[in-house]
Amino acid sequence: MSFTERSSLPTALVFALLALGLAGCATSNPFSSSGPEAPAPVQEVVPTLPPAFPPQDIVGRWGLAAYHKEEDRPRIEVAAANQCQQPYVIALGPTGGVMMHLADHSQAQELRLKGAPGGKTFVGLDGEPPGSPQDREVIAFDGRMLILRWMDPEVQGRYGTMVYVRCGPEGAKRPAKPKPRAKPKPKTAPQPVQPPIQQPPAR
Repeated sequence: MSFTERSSLPTALVFALLALGLAGCATSNPFSSSGPEAPAPVQEVVPTLPPAFPPQDIVGRWGLAAYHKEEDRPRIEVAAANQCQQPYVIALGPTGGVMMHLADHSQAQELRLKGAPGGKTFVGLDGEPPGSPQDREVIAFDGRMLILRWMDPEVQGRYGTMVYVRCGPEGAKRPAKPKPRAKPKPKTAPQPVQPPIQQPPAR
């Protein structure tokens, strides 16, 4: 073997090793796709069912307050009842919904009562599935009290759970407490009448 052949042998080995290295990099490229991408998960659409009560049941005048902690609920129920001097009015909408406010909206708009599986009822925009971010879930309703919770956690954190207490037929007027009767003055015993002093007869 000549000197030229011996000197060219390492060069050929170098090129062979480089080729093998590049091939290995191509097969282990972290950016290459190893297979077809997984399809995005399909979000389940909650079916809209009839609500637990008709919209006419919540039409009227309500005292309104809100709480953030469950232990504050009894106190807030009393506070809501005291707000009947400035009641929140829920009216029937032109197409059968109820006129109420969405979060951060100064104007009332027509909302729908939307039923959902499990006996749940939501209040929100028509055309959106029950439990949408702008909806409120009905936590409790007995005809006298309505409790709603915002579905959006950020809105719920700001506004809290809403408590509506139905006002009387006259709205702001509440029955006045009867005034305590004045205690009658004790009758004093009549003073005995002093008989006239008789003068002795003249002599």
